[in-house]
Amino acid sequence: MVKSEEKLLAAGLYVLSLPFPILAPLIIWLLKKEESPFIDVHGKEYFNFLISYTIYFIVSGILTIVIIGIFLMWIVGIAALIFTIIAAVKAYEGKEYQFPWIFRLIK
Repeated sequence: MVKSEEKLLAAGLYVLSLPFPILAPLIIWLLKKEESPFIDVHGKEYFNFLISYTIYFIVSGILTIVIIGIFLMWIVGIAALIFTIIAAVKAYEGKEYQFPWIFRLIK
């Protein structure tokens, strides 16, 4: 059973990632990962997501040379926003969430 505080911190990890994409989630994850396996799972998942979507965004930026990258940048940005909101809701419900289309580099 996941505690209410853990749910709130895991959801906060995602919500705070919108204005502070690296610092806020990193602080929450590093401070609470030893105490809570739930927050550890969400922290790892978020940083895998951040790495993957940063790579997608860079590739899209390079592809702006051939115009398709402009559309891809919009798609990647909108997908990242939607998946972040879904992950925050799932974390608040006490469920684990796996982002689609990410590389799981941090295990």
